[in-house]
Amino acid sequence: MTHSVVIIGSGFGGIGMAIRLGMAGIRDVVILEKDRELGGTWRDNTYPGAACDVPSHLYSFSFEPKTDWTRRFPPQPEILDYLRHCARKYGVLDQIRFGTEVTEARFDEDAALWRISTTAGELDARVLVSACGQLNRPALPEIAGRGSFTGPSFHSARWDHGVDLRGRRVALIGTGASAIQIVPEIAREVAELHLFQRTPPYVIEKPDRPYPPWKQSVLRNVPGVYGLSRARVYAQLESRALGFFKYPKLMGLMEDRFRRDLRDAVGDPALRRALQPDYRMGCKRILVSNDYYPALTRPNVHLVTDPIERITPSGVRTSGGEHPADVLVYATGFSTTDFLAPMKIVGRDGRELTEAWRDGARAHLGITVSGFPNLFLLYGPYTNLGHNSIIYMLESQFRYVTGCVDVLRRRDLAWIDVRPHVEDAFVREMRARMRTTVWEAGCDSWYRRADDTVVNNWPGFTFAYRRATRRPDPRHFRARPATSG
Repeated sequence: MTHSVVIIGSGFGGIGMAIRLGMAGIRDVVILEKDRELGGTWRDNTYPGAACDVPSHLYSFSFEPKTDWTRRFPPQPEILDYLRHCARKYGVLDQIRFGTEVTEARFDEDAALWRISTTAGELDARVLVSACGQLNRPALPEIAGRGSFTGPSFHSARWDHGVDLRGRRVALIGTGASAIQIVPEIAREVAELHLFQRTPPYVIEKPDRPYPPWKQSVLRNVPGVYGLSRARVYAQLESRALGFFKYPKLMGLMEDRFRRDLRDAVGDPALRRALQPDYRMGCKRILVSNDYYPALTRPNVHLVTDPIERITPSGVRTSGGEHPADVLVYATGFSTTDFLAPMKIVGRDGRELTEAWRDGARAHLGITVSGFPNLFLLYGPYTNLGHNSIIYMLESQFRYVTGCVDVLRRRDLAWIDVRPHVEDAFVREMRARMRTTVWEAGCDSWYRRADDTVVNNWPGFTFAYRRATRRPDPRHFRARPATSG
């Protein structure tokens, strides 16, 4: 069966895109979801303490405000409930095909259709939208003996809630955004926690607080208050952008504040030295927490900085010796630079996307890829942020993609395909601008590829991205009329 639009993924990108298409009168939309429930990363990450590090008023769609968040920084269950609510309210739930994983999508140029193969059968689409995101494929480290551990072991994004950690020895590998939320939660109940750190992160204060019922009532009933709160949060976060992409030396001021706070939080000089990063703040993701450093000072928590040599049947061996464990948890992040993997995507002339991206993922505005007509990416290359809400970026992309679909419909076009020189010019601009950013300040991070290029992040203000994606420029595309050929 042929559909107007097929969307892959039912996280914020997929749900929001379907809603915006519906608002534009485009209702023949199907969402393909490999899991049995919607939610994307907020469905998958249910580890203890899972929460967002962006304030709740900005981590929601502008067209569907939520005034009853319980906290300034929303916990995972509330975010997932919000997505479910949006899907129900706007009729998107009926458009989702659960348990349907895409294995291949191939563009049929003669028919001007995407032929999509899934684990549940075949279907066709005039337009294909990938809403898979950048944080959906857990990455496990290449450590010798990883399969030899005899106790329970799992990735933080696949948390095994059937494993009782009370009174047990836990080895947690990784000190990223998930780990700093997990550590304070489980440290209170485990017998021992060995936390294996390769590189210390910058962890700053999290200005979190509950929203009491009276404040929720004001946000809900007093006109303009919610909008002002959202605008204030946006302005605060956006002001940090200069330190990321324009004047990285500004991060020095935040580093001074970090060192003072670290000194106040951690009294042990040796532990404090182990927690002091030796790279420019912002080069890796800046983390927010009020209870991570206090948790590390507990007598049952041990920070291990010796390099890991191998996993053994009974624990983790480092250059400093053996660390016995009953449970092993990998908080080791995600495969972030492959984007659409492991799907096979084939465009015009039989060219595979992996071949087009052999030198790194590339897409005009992070959305359209030359040689792959009527294919649009959400949260694609060059659209991740270090300072603001990705929901804002997604909404910019929703408008752009909806505009492209509208052009196809109004002008009776079979397909549109971004011109190679347009894509090339955008990528050259991104790489030139990236050289002055803090992300290329010399540290290893999930933003960087093996060749040291950064293809994930947007090196600019989010309002500049919104302006750039205001509407598709017909001059940027090759097109074929629907009546030709």
